Amino acid sequence: MRERVIALRKKGYSFLQINRALGSNIPKSTISFWLKGIELSNLQKQKLETKRVKDLKVARQKALEVKKEKRKKYLENLLNENKWVIGELNDKKTKKITLAMLYLAEGSKTKKGSITIGNSDPLIIKLFLNLLRSCYEVDESKFRCTLQCRDDQNIEKLEIFWSKLTNIPLSCFYKARVDPRSINKKSRKMNYKGVCRIDYFSANIFNEFLVIFEILRKNMGL
Repeated sequence: MRERVIALRKKGYSFLQINRALGSNIPKSTISFWLKGIELSNLQKQKLETKRVKDLKVARQKALEVKKEKRKKYLENLLNENKWVIGELNDKKTKKITLAMLYLAEGSKTKKGSITIGNSDPLIIKLFLNLLRSCYEVDESKFRCTLQCRDDQNIEKLEIFWSKLTNIPLSCFYKARVDPRSINKKSRKMNYKGVCRIDYFSANIFNEFLVIFEILRKNMGL
């Protein structure tokens, strides 16, 4: 067996290939001991290195696929465990609490005469507006938008994008603000849509958010 192992090694076989060719399961330590002192040609070394790199690439790809599949199942389980949220969000009171928490996390707490929230994530802005419109009878004329973008971006296209997403007409947009730090600098993120700041003039809603937060704070003993 040792002679057969040596013969295969001289042909450029790897340890794994040797075991496969012999239909055996010889430990690597044993094969290494048997092959001690066996010199390989440069061509054989190159062949083994090429095989090693190829096997490593395949192994990494398989590991990545396994990891993706595990994560997929993990997220599916989380989704199934939390489907109860759908039913709860049909309740207006739950929506209002969710809206208040979202605003207190992402919105401005300094303008007491209005609610102001800005974000570069379209989903955050859309979620906020959907919750706001479903929890309150809003006056659409009280909305204002301000686009904050980079110097090399097309302001007109970005404003049209945010106008459609928010369902707020362009006539309610303030003049866009360009970040002075971006002047003469190329944007790296091609899908970046800038920051959309939403203002809605309502001191009552702003104060109600604060009251909801205060009630939750006291209830949690904070």
